[in-house]
Amino acid sequence: MLDWLFSDPLPLGVPAPDFSLPDQNGNSVSLSALRGRSVVLVFYPGDDTTVCRRQLCEFRDAWADTEHKNTLVFGVNPQNARSHAKFIDKCRLPFRLLVDRGQRMGALYKIKGLMVKRTVYLIGPDGIVRFAERGTPDPGYVLSQAT
Repeated sequence: MLDWLFSDPLPLGVPAPDFSLPDQNGNSVSLSALRGRSVVLVFYPGDDTTVCRRQLCEFRDAWADTEHKNTLVFGVNPQNARSHAKFIDKCRLPFRLLVDRGQRMGALYKIKGLMVKRTVYLIGPDGIVRFAERGTPDPGYVLSQAT
């Protein structure tokens, strides 16, 4: 009954649920189309809030390592495309933000609640969850799990 409040992230070693969501420009992003590359999903509660800004800017600042690891990063929350675009422009984020209207993807990834449960996933090139942690894990540590 209180699963939405106390649920753990997806376990390591399971196939990541496929999704297809629009980014800040309305372009569709599907996990299945990204096979062959590692994917970091940063679920965060709100655009341009203090902790969210710091967390996403840490991934921005680790961008060289991200590219070196052949990894894509996506921020995800239910806010609209215009809010995402403003956040990207303000913080000069080099990655896309996905619009999870209704938190359908959030439900698949166990982050749905009254507020998005701040969670970071790393999905391997084979589509398997390799890292899953609530909170704000260090991007360097997350990326060290990528192959």
